[in-house]
Amino acid sequence: MRFLAPLTAIALVFAAPAVADPVRVPPLSFTQRTLANGLRVVSMPDTSGTTVSVQVWYDVGGKDDPRGRSGFAHLFEHLMFKATRNMPAGMFDRLTEDVGGANNASTDDDFTEYHEVAPANQLERLLWAESERMGSLVIDQAAFAAERDVVKEELRGDAARPYDSLFRLYVPAANYTNSTYARSPIGSIADLDAATVEDVRAFHAQYYRPDNAVLVVSGNYKQADLDRWVDRYFGPLRKPGWAIPRTSVAEPVRTQARRHVLNAPDTPLPAVVMTWQLPPRKDPDLAAISMIDAILSGGESSRLYQSLVYQDRIAAEAGVMADTRKGTGMFTAYAVLAGGKKVEDAEAALRREIGRLRDAPVRPEELDRVKNQVITSALKSRETAQGRASTVASGLILEDDPHASDKMLAEIQALTAADIQRAARRWLPDDRTVTITYLSAPEGAKADAIAVGPGVRPAPLVTPPNVQVVQVASEAERVQPPAAGPAVTPVLPAIVERRLKNGMRLVVIERRALPIVTAYLVANGGSSTDPDGRAGLAEMTADLLTKGTSRMNATQVAAAIEGLGGAIGGSATRDGMLLSLTVKSDALAPAMRLFADTATDPAFAQEELERGRTQALDGLKVALSSPESLVPIVASRVVYGDGPYGKPASGTPASLRALTREDIVAGYRARWRPDAVTLVMAGDITPDAAEQTGNAMFANWRAPATPVAPLPAAGAPVAPRTVVVDLPQTPQAAVMVARVTIDRKDPRYYPMLLANSALGGGFSARLNQEVRVKRGLAYGASSGFQARRAPGPLTAYTQTKNETVPEVIDLMRGEMRRMGTEPVPAAELDARKASLLGGFGRQVETTDGLAGYAAGLVLQDVPLDEMKRYSPAIAAVTPAQVLDVSRQLIDPAGSSVIVIGKAADFLPRLRQAGAAPEVVPIAQLDLDKVALK
Repeated sequence: MRFLAPLTAIALVFAAPAVADPVRVPPLSFTQRTLANGLRVVSMPDTSGTTVSVQVWYDVGGKDDPRGRSGFAHLFEHLMFKATRNMPAGMFDRLTEDVGGANNASTDDDFTEYHEVAPANQLERLLWAESERMGSLVIDQAAFAAERDVVKEELRGDAARPYDSLFRLYVPAANYTNSTYARSPIGSIADLDAATVEDVRAFHAQYYRPDNAVLVVSGNYKQADLDRWVDRYFGPLRKPGWAIPRTSVAEPVRTQARRHVLNAPDTPLPAVVMTWQLPPRKDPDLAAISMIDAILSGGESSRLYQSLVYQDRIAAEAGVMADTRKGTGMFTAYAVLAGGKKVEDAEAALRREIGRLRDAPVRPEELDRVKNQVITSALKSRETAQGRASTVASGLILEDDPHASDKMLAEIQALTAADIQRAARRWLPDDRTVTITYLSAPEGAKADAIAVGPGVRPAPLVTPPNVQVVQVASEAERVQPPAAGPAVTPVLPAIVERRLKNGMRLVVIERRALPIVTAYLVANGGSSTDPDGRAGLAEMTADLLTKGTSRMNATQVAAAIEGLGGAIGGSATRDGMLLSLTVKSDALAPAMRLFADTATDPAFAQEELERGRTQALDGLKVALSSPESLVPIVASRVVYGDGPYGKPASGTPASLRALTREDIVAGYRARWRPDAVTLVMAGDITPDAAEQTGNAMFANWRAPATPVAPLPAAGAPVAPRTVVVDLPQTPQAAVMVARVTIDRKDPRYYPMLLANSALGGGFSARLNQEVRVKRGLAYGASSGFQARRAPGPLTAYTQTKNETVPEVIDLMRGEMRRMGTEPVPAAELDARKASLLGGFGRQVETTDGLAGYAAGLVLQDVPLDEMKRYSPAIAAVTPAQVLDVSRQLIDPAGSSVIVIGKAADFLPRLRQAGAAPEVVPIAQLDLDKVALK
């Protein structure tokens, strides 16, 4: 996707950089001990930051779900956020989200993990809370029933996404004949309905115990404090007298190939999946397997992207997943076909690329390139306390070795081409694949499925003796959490602004913690500048920036950047286009040379435009079949009409087909010029070095004599509408209530941030409490506020089963209305302030986050010192300001309602309630028209 000769006379002498020398990643530093009750504790203190991460990983996952109770480990993940003896329901979120932290959890086949990140002074409180969850969880009928309904909605939401059932359900069922890995960890609605609260209590007693857990703490604290608190809160927890049930069903070695053909409704493009067995994670070939994964699908220089997506254009998407586990794992290669292509050709191409690894050694330059990518990824994963903690915890749970990640990196550095070829021959033979061909079924047809085989025999649930039934303590008896410690004040790095010799604006944010640099080149004018009939132009232009220059084609650009361990990409927002680069600082000079060349000398070759057009059309076809991806596209058109923000940013089938190379060139020339772009650099670099680099790399880029094209004015207000897009085969509907608000420079910006946060800015916010927590109608409900150069949108969003759409709309509108009629209580407002400040702190904790935040300020035309004004501005907002801005900007009377779902299940009730929706069958949806059909 590229174009012409240099747009300006660039005298830059360019030579493709050599692959960078491998960088040594410093080993993770930690101490570990085991309590008398069996709890393993890992400590990773680091006083350079202002946060702590607390993680508890339990050695139980989806593979351990009892017979007839699939999804139990996942259901229990949800229940762990409910009440304990001394924490009423919701208090865990008060101790995390409401003080500026965040919490979450995930369920894997082999483990269930819980993690929190919070200001460092909250550590003792988090340890107390985690000990409460481990030792005195309340499991009652009300909490069990509520979370079971939430999990059902999560299941329906998964099923509404194209290809989700293929990968989540059918791939494991087809691959495992004996192992309980055959079942999805999320379970099934039938098994969830069959479960009882007594079953859940028994499951908790069996697995949620100190001798089955790992506690990892990372961040800013003193070791002596941590030791004292761990002994105080976890030491008294008792180790049960019964053994932990262990699931160890061996999977027989596959001796022959198997094949399945499935037909599924709402499958926008055919797909083919091929899988092989992998050894357990402790196998010596693990490093070679991870390298095979990266060689085949690590970036745009990878073999599958280059072969299937880029050169032959067989696939819209192709990749592999090396899913290594405690037991037998899976190596999955897949291709989602490009429009009009044949599945047999995609399968042949996948087999050919896997065969190349078996038949010929990897070239030295390719091996070095992929090693550098792995090193950069490892550095980035260790930027935060949470990332470091997760790395150690996963090694302990999956390999009984907290040093596993460091050892893996060393083994990868030592790998040879012969090692990789030997591993490919051992684990990826051509005659032992399971192949699934996934096709679109006719509308109304029942979907095919692959059931878990009869050889998969999970153990029955065994109830231990004397299972404790815990109840919430009375307020008088309740033990309160410990007090927070002294606050640790974050120190933002200085923002330095300069001008390069060619007039280009330079922004530098120095942070030297890790040898990583992130750079953004920011051009004003994004999808809002797309001409009529050319929606998608900005996104296409930004994407094509990295697809070749006058000196290098797209493949060479990708190989050169990724050979340095870096990543480059173009993207567009409503207000601008961005070119981004992240790279190890030792490779910055050659990487910046490439970065500058793609920005100043893009080729925009016709062939690349055609390739990009095809990929965009395929992506749009997938998006239009999924409620959650379609609803924001329709909402923009409904809320903004024909205004600049109303055009579909990714284009429409008609507008994408209409794009020409001349359109791309004209769009580039209008926006990409040194007097209209800003270079942002953050990380391991000084302002002087950044200025020197910028002057050297952009020395010959000169601004044209013509003035910079003005940005479009905001469109006229559009009357509210209710629009229903009928997607008859989806199991769940997407619901959005949306309206126009304010621009970024409006003085009401910070009060509006607080109002949106109270409405739907987190788990404990009002929308989620009403829709999910109290009624179990959705997996989650939230709101979003985007202040742009021109007035941006407020959206309230959820997904729910089709039948409950009217109820959910009423709840969402009711909460929006309440924001403007009742003042937010001071305690709630303080909690939302802390939540926003904590989120801001986590964003600027990484080089990507720092650079991205500064780039956003540039796009919004806001002074850079706004980064330092953020915290005091949030703190100064009053309840009266929130109430006032809510009356003006959140009142649902000015909002449109958009629903993507099975209309027959909810239209009668919507109309009975007085709504007069415009109904658009999905086959008639026309995003080029405001009327939508």
